[in-house]
Amino acid sequence: MSLSIGIVGLPNVGKSTLFNALTRADILAANYPFATIEPNTGIVPVPDTRLEKLQEIYKSEKIIPATVTFVDIAGLVAGASKGEGLGNKFLDNIRKTDAIVHVVRAFENDDILRHDEAPVDPNVDIDIINTELILADIQTIEKHLPKIQKEAKANPTKREVATYLESLLRHLNEGIPLSALPSLDKEKLNDLQLLTAKPVIYAFNVDESGLTDTAEQQRLAQLVAPAECLFVCAKLEEEIKDLTTVEAQELLESYGVQETGLQQLIHSAYATLGLQSYLTAGPKEVRAWTIHKGDTAPQAAGVIHTDFERGFIAAQIVDYDDLVTAGSESAAKSAGKVRTEGKTYIMEPGDVVEFRFNV
Repeated sequence: MSLSIGIVGLPNVGKSTLFNALTRADILAANYPFATIEPNTGIVPVPDTRLEKLQEIYKSEKIIPATVTFVDIAGLVAGASKGEGLGNKFLDNIRKTDAIVHVVRAFENDDILRHDEAPVDPNVDIDIINTELILADIQTIEKHLPKIQKEAKANPTKREVATYLESLLRHLNEGIPLSALPSLDKEKLNDLQLLTAKPVIYAFNVDESGLTDTAEQQRLAQLVAPAECLFVCAKLEEEIKDLTTVEAQELLESYGVQETGLQQLIHSAYATLGLQSYLTAGPKEVRAWTIHKGDTAPQAAGVIHTDFERGFIAAQIVDYDDLVTAGSESAAKSAGKVRTEGKTYIMEPGDVVEFRFNV
């Protein structure tokens, strides 16, 4: 599976600047509202130093990392659902994403115009975006509900779906995003791709001093708890995007930061969505595959190809750390570190796997 993340926010919060830095793209990131008209899409590799080490061990021809697709849409404003600004038509571009990153500006700068010239207030900005996403979901349900209600007259299953959607509509009308509900019945959602049903990660765009201001970070985190949040400086991320890995790390550490915004965001996304990676390695390639935590070996094999899951026989597995310590697969086997697992095995993040299957 490939992870996809939609990026939303008000105009002039650093959203497109951050997208540009994360994806090494060169999109327009101007200091005025609606600089982003068409949605921008960027596919980036998931940083994973294990792949290079495995390439050394297996003398692999190439490395194929897991990837994340970012989709940056035009900034939303209050009233977007009613056509203000550019309206909410661009929300359709993120309906198929796995999660939403909400970029929130959390610093003052007189040279950067706010879309409504009001003082910077992260809490107000968060409420504006949440409201627009809720209103967009209300419109989606209200558009589809009459048809389902009509079908429900003769179909008990449709009647259950209609009742369920009516209950969701009540929550939305009370200003409650669907992600705040204890659970959601995805089958009854009928592929509506509701926006507030998606997990949200908040990326607070701070200035350089805000990267190490623990008290301010705690205050901002409380605004969105229990959602995941991270603190990045879009300006700094833009500065490091063309540096070497060593140079970028040195610059980040000079500001008291250990990870790039991309690394932080991917870690947060994996944690929020309950994802992990496993590895395959051989002379042709070393590759990382993204799966859900709790997936069995056959389910993990199915990510490579559905035939692998259907014809699954067994998985030969060695832990990455054990493999590196041994220095080679044959040495790991001699040390008793390579094992064979069956259909009920639950995958672990450090697994280096070779699947056996019937086609």
